[in-house]
Amino acid sequence: MPDILLQLLPHIVSSLIYAVMGVHFWHTRWRESDRPLVTLPMQGWERGVLFGALVIQGFGLYQGLFSAGGMRFSFSFAMSLMLWLAVLIYWLESFRSRMDGLQPMVLPLAALGALSPAVFPQLRVIAHAGAWGFQLHFLTAMLAYSLFTLSALHAIFMGFAERKLHQRAITKSLSSLPPILTMEALLFRMITVAFLLLTVALVSGVMFSEAIFGKAMVLDHKTLFAFASWGIFAALLVGRRIYGWRGRIALRWTLAGFLVLLLAYMGSRFVAEVLLHRL
Repeated sequence: MPDILLQLLPHIVSSLIYAVMGVHFWHTRWRESDRPLVTLPMQGWERGVLFGALVIQGFGLYQGLFSAGGMRFSFSFAMSLMLWLAVLIYWLESFRSRMDGLQPMVLPLAALGALSPAVFPQLRVIAHAGAWGFQLHFLTAMLAYSLFTLSALHAIFMGFAERKLHQRAITKSLSSLPPILTMEALLFRMITVAFLLLTVALVSGVMFSEAIFGKAMVLDHKTLFAFASWGIFAALLVGRRIYGWRGRIALRWTLAGFLVLLLAYMGSRFVAEVLLHRL
């Protein structure tokens, strides 16, 4: 089997597992039937299969990023890594809170994220990956991105649930979701941690820019988008604390901050790597 296929195999296999499990969760949690609306908690074998997919995808990510000696990266691996971390956080959170019914929304996105390195396999070498300042910046940035990704997914889930409640449409998919207050508490817990991580990432990027890259920080579009996203989430947390923002206001601010943050890295890398073919 060619080496390139062996490298892409973990991404393809994990994507297929996520896709199959997404269909399974939709069939068992969301599909309407004549049976009573009974919540079905996540089963042990379902947790095991998802954990196996996380391990396979994680192996593929590690192999692609670090196997060649040094570190390589690309927008597709950034997307895959962010969704891998998001699913991992979601999987761990399911042990603490009732997360039934969220799987049909999370797993299709995870399947696309896991497959993206196979569709766009181009990687670029990162020259300064050995510096501890860069490692701190990279780790906190990716953790923040993954948490904000999961926060955006939760915001969509909450908007979906609230709209159904206002319509008084009690469906199987709605009954399988956690209570709105539980989802809202989880949303702001994730946003708070992600905001702190993003703050560390931005500060470390400013402080160690010259030591890592040999030049002072440049106010390019990536940096401006990152700071704009930080400002949006800061305003959201202040508004929540002082004015009690919740519901649609909180959801709109969350999605706005996430979209701006998404443009800060993946938007620029997608244009450079896919449209302009620059690594």
